[in-house]
Amino acid sequence: MNKTIYLVGARAAGKTTMGRLLAEKLNYSFVDTDVYLFETTHRTVAEIVEKEGWEGFRKRESQVLKDVTQPCRVIATGGGMILAEQNRQYMQKMGIVFFLSAPAKILAQRLMKDPNVAQRPSLTGLSIVDEMEKVLEERHHLYMDSASHVVNVDCEEMQILGQFLDALNID
Repeated sequence: MNKTIYLVGARAAGKTTMGRLLAEKLNYSFVDTDVYLFETTHRTVAEIVEKEGWEGFRKRESQVLKDVTQPCRVIATGGGMILAEQNRQYMQKMGIVFFLSAPAKILAQRLMKDPNVAQRPSLTGLSIVDEMEKVLEERHHLYMDSASHVVNVDCEEMQILGQFLDALNID
């Protein structure tokens, strides 16, 4: 197998953590689109949004998706990558898309442990729990629309990894 694997899901779903584990298991390279964007622009998501607005950030994010796509790579996408239909179609065309799914309450608990506001700025100005519920409500159908497979991430890392491997038919 030499596909590109994309991980989509809300903030704190574990895309980076699980992406690294999956890449290691498959002997693939790993890229986090938010980290790549920071490394290439030397600006955080919050700084880009402040200077260029969400529209400017989303445009950059779409370009990054194309820049980092290559065979034998696991890509952790930003939580909003699926907002642009072109991104959803591109990922489906170029590889396998996993939606890392968990209840809003679980994601909010994870976010409160590691808010990382510079890379995860508030999208709504609401409390973390309310924001996660609102964002999931608005985006769930887009995550589902883009997904080749849905992975429940409300469990231990090794169980999550097992779900990936099962879906990929790898022992």
